Amino acid sequence: MKLYYCKYPEGRQNFGDALNPWLWEQLLPGILDDDPDCAFVGIGTLINDALPRRTPKAKLRVIFSTGAGYEKAMPVIDESYKIYCVRGPISAQTLGLNSDLAVTDGALLLRKVIEQNPLPKKYKFSYMPHYNFAGDGWQRVCDQLGFGYISPAWEIEDILIRIRQTEVLICEAMHGAIVADTLRTPWIAVTTHPSILPTKWQDWCASMTLEYQPYSLSYYYQPRASKGGWANSQTSANKLDHLLTPARKLQDWFRQQKAARELSNLVKIAQPCLSSDNRMEEMLSRLEGCLEQFKLDFAQGKFKV
Repeated sequence: MKLYYCKYPEGRQNFGDALNPWLWEQLLPGILDDDPDCAFVGIGTLINDALPRRTPKAKLRVIFSTGAGYEKAMPVIDESYKIYCVRGPISAQTLGLNSDLAVTDGALLLRKVIEQNPLPKKYKFSYMPHYNFAGDGWQRVCDQLGFGYISPAWEIEDILIRIRQTEVLICEAMHGAIVADTLRTPWIAVTTHPSILPTKWQDWCASMTLEYQPYSLSYYYQPRASKGGWANSQTSANKLDHLLTPARKLQDWFRQQKAARELSNLVKIAQPCLSSDNRMEEMLSRLEGCLEQFKLDFAQGKFKV
């Protein structure tokens, strides 16, 4: 059974997507391999009309805590799909599934594989941008404010430690919020760009009886030489930066000051979110039940195609 998730080129990775191999290989030892006849579809907004095209050899697709969205349409859910649970009620409704299949995001299963002992807090606030808008310009903004900075392109362990060292996480990256909530770190949702998909946030928040009410920040145009996320300093335009260095540096400085002011003002008015302990335990128990059923079905040979 082959794990299917969103992969990025050139060795890049995005936190939510990269959780897949890191987490499932610990939870499902000996099950995942390179056999494309059966696909295990886990964390991410992966259920859409592109899924059949991206898993063309799969005779069976196992859906576990996955979200529906992106692209233009949904696939026909036929006998080639075995659905154990989806990310939330919006995904279930979109796919025409029984509401019992609406559980929550599989990242909650992190509670099964990492220590729950709290780490000493190093940061009152940390900021985690969306992968598409991450860059070391945000690092400088956070340094200026004394905030922690978390890039969604970092290694999984580094992100988990930084979240655990944070009192309140400000996040545009949805899985920053999901993992913070899982680790019992309060979080504040923000958005800087209209391309952020609200329905996937609403889907997960509804599963945890929360509301998605993000605070708006201005889009931060990263410095030309920024690195992180999709930022890349090797474009032809950036090779001309030495001709514009004084003006470019001044422009970047003004942008940084604006971003710093907005973040500073935000933490004075924003109310952090955190799901209740009871809801967390309830959803974790339901996910564990789905996982045990999947493992039992696998042991009984139900996925041999």
